Amino acid sequence: MNNSKASQTLVDQVRAYSSKEGSYTTEIPGLEVHIRNTPTAPLHCIYSLGFSLILQGSKKLAIDNMQMPVEAGQSMLTTFDTPIVSHVTEATRHQPFLAIVLKLDYDQIMQACAELKLDKPDRNFDYHPISIQKMDDGIYRTMGRLLELVQEPEYLHSLIPLIKQELIIRLLHGPHGMQLRHIASMGSPSNHILKIVTWMKKNFTETVRMNELADQAHMSASSFRLHFKALTGSSPLQYLKNLRLQEAREQMLLNGLDATQASNLVGYESASQFSREYSRLFGLPPQKDIQRLRQN
Repeated sequence: MNNSKASQTLVDQVRAYSSKEGSYTTEIPGLEVHIRNTPTAPLHCIYSLGFSLILQGSKKLAIDNMQMPVEAGQSMLTTFDTPIVSHVTEATRHQPFLAIVLKLDYDQIMQACAELKLDKPDRNFDYHPISIQKMDDGIYRTMGRLLELVQEPEYLHSLIPLIKQELIIRLLHGPHGMQLRHIASMGSPSNHILKIVTWMKKNFTETVRMNELADQAHMSASSFRLHFKALTGSSPLQYLKNLRLQEAREQMLLNGLDATQASNLVGYESASQFSREYSRLFGLPPQKDIQRLRQN
């Protein structure tokens, strides 16, 4: 655990933001605060391009069959939308789990890489969509300045872009740097896959043919499937299915849709198939899963 003055200052800022557990969207666009007083049940979700700091407590991530613990003093960078199972493993009322999460902008990363003229990773670079590293005080101070802007709304629009740019520059030069440089490498397979993932997120209700997606990525079908799974952890079809099920779950949880309405909305023609695949992904049928989430 990082017990530096900078990290403790950020812990105090998060505790001052709210004394109650929950997930909070702050006044800073893309910045969230997460507080948990007890360990949580495993939750299926998709982590998007973003950066998070674990300030107190710990959690565990599962990607396919790989378990990844994340502890206080560590940070996590997600460079591709990645389906995972996540749960808080260490949290008490007196020592709650605390984390701060910031969505990153792909174009801002590309711009910073171009301006800094950084070396690209070599061909043998071992890329992972999720990177976990220890953090230095510079990152804590930068994130702290970002959270401070909640108390200074008159500076929000002018200073947010500058502080986010500083964070990206620090990340590019730090232990996460090669992961960011990899996705910014123009013409690399990851860049083509990222464009396909972006398209899929906007068009997940449409019928998709893998050969057409491979053509858009300028790859053969076999190469496309191989690179897609290496970067996202799942096949294109499974990834698309997870997007649909995640959206259906959100619609039921936030907008009160029933299972039939949600399945139709995300493109399922068979309610029974939707229920089977939903149960397989989330561990419970739709109605029981939503009840569990609301109780938590």
